[in-house]
Amino acid sequence: MSGDDDRTDTKLVTGGRGPEWTGGIVNPPVWRASTILFDSVEQMRAAYPPEDGRLHYGRNGTPTQWALAEALTELEPGAVGTRLFPSGVAAITTALLTTLKTGDELLMVDSVYAPTRAFCDTVLQRMGIATRYYDPLIGDGVAAMIGPATRAIFMESPGSLTFEVQDVPGICAVARERGIVTLLDNTWATPLLFPAIAAGVDLSILACTKYVVGHSDVMLGSVTATEPYWRALCETSRMLGQHASPDDSWLALRGLRTMGVRLRQHEASALRIAHWLEEQPQVAQVLHPALPGCPGHDLWRRDFKGASGLFTFVLNGGGEAERARFVDGLRHFGIGYSWGGFESLALPIDPARVRTVGASPQKGPMVRIQIGLEDPLDLIEDLAAGLGDYGR
Repeated sequence: MSGDDDRTDTKLVTGGRGPEWTGGIVNPPVWRASTILFDSVEQMRAAYPPEDGRLHYGRNGTPTQWALAEALTELEPGAVGTRLFPSGVAAITTALLTTLKTGDELLMVDSVYAPTRAFCDTVLQRMGIATRYYDPLIGDGVAAMIGPATRAIFMESPGSLTFEVQDVPGICAVARERGIVTLLDNTWATPLLFPAIAAGVDLSILACTKYVVGHSDVMLGSVTATEPYWRALCETSRMLGQHASPDDSWLALRGLRTMGVRLRQHEASALRIAHWLEEQPQVAQVLHPALPGCPGHDLWRRDFKGASGLFTFVLNGGGEAERARFVDGLRHFGIGYSWGGFESLALPIDPARVRTVGASPQKGPMVRIQIGLEDPLDLIEDLAAGLGDYGR
């Protein structure tokens, strides 16, 4: 088990490894369970209501899930607990349902992950919950958008696809003054690069599918909460039957141990490639938060401890056919959704189709790339060959 004063890399190695979860061995074992057997009716009744650390029913968790939840909580100074979910989207939607009810209004960043937007525009709308979208660079100007029904502000920083960095501490300060809950999708940075709870966020959300797992073989999400929202989060997730399997939780625990070293390699390789792309005549713009040309770069420098391996670049000219041919021709970049694994990926994207607050500032075909753990020189050579043929 980690100590409060331990540094991050130490917490990654020791978190969730208390003897109550491991039984004295190095790794928590996989506890699979549906039915839990009790020695008596009295003991069964004493196990209710469900609490982490107390066996009750398989859906309420076993030591495998509790070990991962504890380890994730320890990465967020100021947090009191973490709930696990079968996907990042499940984590996002449950967090929203925890904080909103009929008649409420949600302020949602316009650069948000498309499935989050879809949930707001369908399920929340049917529930009588209004969503208003705001510019990701609004900062503490969000105060002007807050109305009498506003109950929550959702952030994603950097923004999905276009990587705008938000003024999360500024928005949280405004929200706290008004008694409004703040939620952040912190998947790109993880708590290692941006400790969200310490920055004022109430509910910090991760698609653990990405960097926590790190091997492209598990769907998993998490929500880490501050004290005022912890009990409500637990109740909502239990009422919805949300559950992460012990096998997936065990794989995430294994991935967590190396997340620090993996993120450092993702960062170094991605920055090297991003700087190289900036110099290519076929590239009009590189949207990487660590580069000065990315919207919100100064906020990234102020608030973040580093960068991960996902960013976007805008091609100079051409159209859909040329972009598709470029992506199809890459040898070391797979074509597929998600990111955060050890392999590199390339995806054609069209963020303007899902943005509603103003026009997309980027012009030209866009490609989002995940830089994996391959040798960056091989990736550069691959991109160079594709760009050399681009537009011919």
